[in-house]
Amino acid sequence: MDQAQSPPTAEPPAWARPPAAVLAELDTTPDGLDGAEAERRLARHGPNRLPAAARSGPLARFARQFKNVLIYALLAAAGLAAVIGHELDAVVILAVVVVNALIGFVQEGRAESALAALSQMLEPEARVLRGGRRRTVPAADLVPGDVVLLEAGERVPADLRLIESRELTVDEAVLTGESVAAEKTTAAGPVEAPLGDRTAMAFSGTLVVAGTGRGAVVATGGGTELGRISALLGGVETLKTPLVRQMDAFGRRLTLIILGLAAVVFGVAAGWRGYGLDAAFMAVVGIGVAAIPEGLPAVMTITLAIGTQRLAARHAVIRRLPAVETLGSVSVICSDKTGTLTKNEMTVGVLAWAGHDLTVTGAGYAPVGAFYRDDERVDPRALPVVEELLRGGLLCNDAELERDGEWWVALGDPTEAALVVAAGKAGFDAEAERAAHHRLDVVPFDSQHRYMATLHEGPGGERRIVVKGAPERVLPMCRTQAGPHGSEPLAAHHWHHKAHEFAATGKRLLAVAQKAAAPDHHTLAAGDVDRDLELLGLFGLIDPPREEAREAVAACRRAGIDVKMITGDHAVTAEAIARDLGLPRPETALTGLDLDAVADADLPDHVHATSVFARTSPEHKLRLVTALQALGGVVAMTGDGVNDAPALKRADVGIAMGKKGSEATKEAAEMVLTDDHFATIVAAVREGRTVYDNLKKVIAWTLPTNGGEAFAIVAAIAAGLALPITAVQILWVNMITAVGLGLTLAFEPTEPRTMYRPPRPSDEPLLSRLLAWRVLYVSALFVVGAFGTYFWALDRGHAIDTARTMVVNAFVAMEIAYLFSARFAHASAFGLDGLKGTRAVWGGVLGVVAAQVVFTTTPLMQHLFATTALAPRDLVVVVAAGAMVFVLTEAEKAVQRRVELARRRRHARAG
Repeated sequence: MDQAQSPPTAEPPAWARPPAAVLAELDTTPDGLDGAEAERRLARHGPNRLPAAARSGPLARFARQFKNVLIYALLAAAGLAAVIGHELDAVVILAVVVVNALIGFVQEGRAESALAALSQMLEPEARVLRGGRRRTVPAADLVPGDVVLLEAGERVPADLRLIESRELTVDEAVLTGESVAAEKTTAAGPVEAPLGDRTAMAFSGTLVVAGTGRGAVVATGGGTELGRISALLGGVETLKTPLVRQMDAFGRRLTLIILGLAAVVFGVAAGWRGYGLDAAFMAVVGIGVAAIPEGLPAVMTITLAIGTQRLAARHAVIRRLPAVETLGSVSVICSDKTGTLTKNEMTVGVLAWAGHDLTVTGAGYAPVGAFYRDDERVDPRALPVVEELLRGGLLCNDAELERDGEWWVALGDPTEAALVVAAGKAGFDAEAERAAHHRLDVVPFDSQHRYMATLHEGPGGERRIVVKGAPERVLPMCRTQAGPHGSEPLAAHHWHHKAHEFAATGKRLLAVAQKAAAPDHHTLAAGDVDRDLELLGLFGLIDPPREEAREAVAACRRAGIDVKMITGDHAVTAEAIARDLGLPRPETALTGLDLDAVADADLPDHVHATSVFARTSPEHKLRLVTALQALGGVVAMTGDGVNDAPALKRADVGIAMGKKGSEATKEAAEMVLTDDHFATIVAAVREGRTVYDNLKKVIAWTLPTNGGEAFAIVAAIAAGLALPITAVQILWVNMITAVGLGLTLAFEPTEPRTMYRPPRPSDEPLLSRLLAWRVLYVSALFVVGAFGTYFWALDRGHAIDTARTMVVNAFVAMEIAYLFSARFAHASAFGLDGLKGTRAVWGGVLGVVAAQVVFTTTPLMQHLFATTALAPRDLVVVVAAGAMVFVLTEAEKAVQRRVELARRRRHARAG
């Protein structure tokens, strides 16, 4: 395994030391290493690759699919059936188990590709200086001490300490979550600087947006920040979903009950009723085939698969089937800010000029929006100062917009692109405006002087200088300000107050100023712009919330789901976005440094009381998700950057953004949103709750029907009677009804007010007390119906094969009747809404009836299952058994409703 490491470094770290000290520590020079030394270091440190994850072999992954107690019981039943000669039973049971295992095998194989996706983020080649000469080498060959050359559009191939920077800006969103590209310098920073504030570093996997630079490699492969995240991802334990945990517990209990019941039946049959060993074993097989819901795993898998299809239609792709159900139990959503709750597209939200503010609507890079003053829409081109402010922001600017289908793409710095968009909203044609005001010279933006200046010649030959930059830098360069009636003295105090006001709401600020230039002015120098400028105004920019995110957050809160914003951005910005989204207590935001000061034992209390977490690292996100899970929450984590991947894997449901998300994040997630809309999560949760409701209906229908068959055999053994139904006949009933009837419940629509009830507890048992009672009650009705039909047939002189054929059909009729009742857990199934069913229900009923006709009347089936044709009056008795079950089940539900209503009234009076 490749295991590249960073060399031992003394304190302080590289970003806190001057470039010369770092070069000396690395034993290199600004001209880089020579070829021989680079080869020696490559042998010592290893290739610049992320450590490969150990992958389980196909056989091991396939074997893991059988680690379920219910599966063990099914396999045991299949084995016993085979031993005593019931090969048909054994083959069908084994087929169900193998199909279920194959589905799990395929899904698990996809999840193990997360680390491979991280490795693909390294640029395959890098430009370096070797012995003072430029060379292009494989990125895997980089070693500590190499000097790498950077240009716009390149991905940084290793962690670099910058030794030269020329207007260098780097998009670090994949590591920090910040939507604004980071300005890079060579100056040393503080030792305690968080990742996003290490301006002297360029990190592996980030993207150079503008400028050029060179840096010395200080870490490669697993020693980089990207490698550290890879290690976190590899070490994160993936927790079982609530459904898997519940099915494990349910399977264990059900298996113990079935084994105990089978042992009792065997003892009664062999020791009390005098059955031979073969007959007693056949009774045990009958109990196993009847009681074990062999079709349930397949039906539950198909139910989840149906949920994935519904979600795909809503732009949510599920990568692991149980995650569909888990969505329904989510109680906390931990969302990254940038690109998830926000658009990850800087937008001008407000601009200020000479004592006035204008609000700008529209979000993202689409040049569509309007300008408002005091809730009144205005034409910015009718306000001369605003027109000049927008024109200045457009001209002193290197960004461009490009339309790609229905999307607008920014070429260049995102902040500058926001100014181009604002001008477009006012009706400016960027290309025409720039052509009319030809640029003659430029002073590029530099982090030292913190402004950009351009010299332009207008249509009439007039020349002017436009300056754009940080307000605290531009304001001292201004003597006047543009007002409604011309130039007026600069109100510096007002502008400082306005800048503070905008900054307090999380906005990034840019000031634009201008001055006239002489007709013979051809070049720009710092002395041309450092005084006598006229301030045009301020732009307030922010990465805005998605339009649908506010309602999505509100919908989550109505559904009892907490939303936590976890971001690498600044606290002030995060608080402003949280306030805009309607998150509770945004002013209680905690930063990464705050979290570092909190012990793990105390963290859950802090997490519970806080909705916003800023300046966080991947470790912080992992700690927060873990703390929320310690509080009993079922946690969903959304994100789009590499920094989100470990927390996504740890969360109960990891949700990645499909359009802007990194490949590693998508691979680590259980669900990928193809439209990147936070609102899609609400639809997914709604679908998850529907899936769980339908799973409960499947179980509520399956267990009583299986229980009725099992108890019929128990009753026959206890009474010393011949079995009213054989094991192979039970298997027939179970297989056709499990798919033909039980599966139809997977297509049930969402019940009313599903998203107005709180999330169910993660430890809620599948078999609640009410459901357990209903299993016993309906099972008893099935036993009564089966034996009533059986004895009626024998009393009429029918042969035992005919009596058993009637019992088989009676079981099917009772299961059809109970299907209509089970569609409504509490409400009555009487009336048109209950009896009309759904297209799936009626399709299943017709299919099962047709199968029963074949089962009863065709010679082949009569030979295989020992059945006979039935007379019309026999069929009337069969239908009567089904009607009896429906009426008595609905009567029991009516009693339950009255009991619940009385309980609520007592509770209301007590309250």
